[in-house]
Amino acid sequence: MNVTIKAIHFDAKVELEQFIQKKVAKLEQYSDEITTVDVSLKVIKPETADNKEVLLKVMVPNNELVVTKVADKFEEAFDNALDAMIRLLVKTKEKARN
Repeated sequence: MNVTIKAIHFDAKVELEQFIQKKVAKLEQYSDEITTVDVSLKVIKPETADNKEVLLKVMVPNNELVVTKVADKFEEAFDNALDAMIRLLVKTKEKARN
């Protein structure tokens, strides 16, 4: 599984990148077909609350799953995106079985 983390228009701290790497590893227990995971971090309108956007893109054979979440902190937005991605992976896996 290839993981790419992009911080758009800012420099992400090492702690944030380690946090994301650790959490992304959990996706493997829901699907062993994941080839690539792209994480894009972006600050929208710095002066407002809930301005951290996380775009989580997971590539599986014949499919690209995308989730976007916005929150006050990147960790919170990433956790929300990860939860949604896990639900999406499970749903996709069940569809493939049927």
